[in-house]
Amino acid sequence: MGMEVINKYVTIKTHIDGAPQDSDFELKTAALRLWAEPGSNDVIVKNLHVSIDPYQLNRMKSYSSSHRAINFAVPISPGMDIDAYGVGRVVASGHPEFEEDDLVVGLISWGEYSVVKGGNMLRKLDPMGFPLSNHVGILGFSGLAAHGGFFQVCKPKKGEKVFVSAASGSVGNLVGQYAKLFGCYVVGCAGSKQKVNLLKEKLGFDDAFNYKEETDLKSTLKRYFPDGIDIYFDNVGAEMLEAAVANMNIFGRVAVCGVISQYTDSGKRAAPDMLDIVYKRITIQGFLAADLMNGYTDFISTTQDYLNDGKIQVIEDISQGVESIPSAFVGLFRGDNVGKKIVKIADE
Repeated sequence: MGMEVINKYVTIKTHIDGAPQDSDFELKTAALRLWAEPGSNDVIVKNLHVSIDPYQLNRMKSYSSSHRAINFAVPISPGMDIDAYGVGRVVASGHPEFEEDDLVVGLISWGEYSVVKGGNMLRKLDPMGFPLSNHVGILGFSGLAAHGGFFQVCKPKKGEKVFVSAASGSVGNLVGQYAKLFGCYVVGCAGSKQKVNLLKEKLGFDDAFNYKEETDLKSTLKRYFPDGIDIYFDNVGAEMLEAAVANMNIFGRVAVCGVISQYTDSGKRAAPDMLDIVYKRITIQGFLAADLMNGYTDFISTTQDYLNDGKIQVIEDISQGVESIPSAFVGLFRGDNVGKKIVKIADE
């Protein structure tokens, strides 16, 4: 019939309404049968790499307006499995489309094994010669959010001035690289000297600054964009959005990918000057990566070409082992990660 394993997985002990701490999580174990019930359509996956993403914190809150928006954002209750985007290998399948040893990508879990009911949100993965970790980040939803968010939402023109916040994060670093390759002028901000150097020296940003060293963000942006900002790719919200809007050109576009400042502090609010929005005819648009699937083929083929030609750098921050998931997640909100945060759960 197959064998049984002890599956280690991470869950929350309690709802989290501020900044997360290691003590909010626990590592649990449960026996798991490595075979699929006949006629069940379930797929049992050995998890290899799992994506660590800030939006998961909104799911862990006792209440968030995001909970009802999309199935990716449904709330997580204490003790429950936490599903997350990742790559794994099928160990058993009752589903006609998946067989043992297939590599798969999609929604798996913060654990060593996942039972994916009905094979939902999984697809077979062809690694195309790239490391498996790339399929969790640059070739996964982070890459799609960056590429689609920039091209479909911001609708750039060559030569436009682009500002990216959290520019060394999983999405921001790619937005900056795509924007440069497209022919825009790009400035990013990040929270340390090391990250600022990475943006300028390795990723080819035209300029970058450490926002923690700035007291007046409006005048900072005026200094970096004497001719104004055409596109602001927002990952943080709050004062940064206010300062960007104050420095925006006529018909400027703001693509709001995330507002990490607000995830940990619900009192943090952006208050852009609405007169600017009116008189400069500024567009502010929120989006989710799931909205961008119609651009998926273009995103993958472009990104593959860039990777093969060495035109884009992959910045991954990988921790090892399921027990490192809580600290990896907590670290996102302290700015510990450089690039895409991933936990490698097992070797192939």
